[in-house]
Amino acid sequence: MAEPPMSCDCFVSLPPGSRDDHVIFGKNSDRPRDEVQEVSYIPAASHPPGSMLECTYIQVPQLEQTHAVVLSKPAWMWGAEMGANDQGVCIGNEAVWTREPVTPGEALLGMDLVRLGLERGDSAWAALTVITGLLEQHGQGGQCREDPEPFSYHNTFLLVDRQEAWVLETAGKLWVAQKVTEGVKNISNQLTIGSEVSAEHPELRSVAKAEGWWDGEGEFNFSQVFSPENPPARMELAKRRYKGGTELLQQHDGSVTAEVMISILRDKPSGICMDSGGFRTTGSMVSILPRDTSLPCVHFFTATPDPSSAEGGLPTVWTS
Repeated sequence: MAEPPMSCDCFVSLPPGSRDDHVIFGKNSDRPRDEVQEVSYIPAASHPPGSMLECTYIQVPQLEQTHAVVLSKPAWMWGAEMGANDQGVCIGNEAVWTREPVTPGEALLGMDLVRLGLERGDSAWAALTVITGLLEQHGQGGQCREDPEPFSYHNTFLLVDRQEAWVLETAGKLWVAQKVTEGVKNISNQLTIGSEVSAEHPELRSVAKAEGWWDGEGEFNFSQVFSPENPPARMELAKRRYKGGTELLQQHDGSVTAEVMISILRDKPSGICMDSGGFRTTGSMVSILPRDTSLPCVHFFTATPDPSSAEGGLPTVWTS
């Protein structure tokens, strides 16, 4: 069976990359073309002490208080491809493959971690600590689509709030993070963090050294050390799409608005808006996060596939 062209792209612009004093977040979710992706609102809630939460495949301890969230999610799973909470935090994830093997069996999906980070984090950094803590306790894995053909992966995340963004890249239970405070940044289905590491799993480098992936003396470059030696063919497509997304962002560096972000998500030549091999862009999201906390955050979602089509667009709006 040919490899599915699984793909997604996340983007952020922070001043001075943005035209106004806003942080702009955007993501396309590329999934099986017949899969339903729904926009769901889950209100803030209180939960009994000691209760358990049923995620897509496993249970985790529930918090006593969770934030209100709006999610773009495949209808069959508990987790979400992307979303925002009532604290002005946005998160999206991407599939990646690394030198660490994908653990067989059921664990937390990357999409579960997106939703858990939003429900529990009041800032991008707080959401990152939620995700990494759960990752270390419960691991990541499980079937990522309804199709019976096995398909699992590791994840990268873009976490954004009104002040900053964090890129979080994982390999099994290991992780590394990069803080972004200005300008434009995108992620796709590949590792992108090199030596510019802001935070990391405490055993990251010792594992890399023990496995013989890093000599322990030269510069530690995460993407070089943990990228697979024989990457799947789908990663070549991801490289081209990542490069195309970077070029589109750089063309608008200093003038990014929500309208610019929408145009990037609609771009077909780069492959960011995709329809190929049974997969297509099934959901899109753009968020405006003003630095001025007296102003609300505004989040746009598609309720239909293909943001470049006449039937597409960004019709569902939520403010927080």
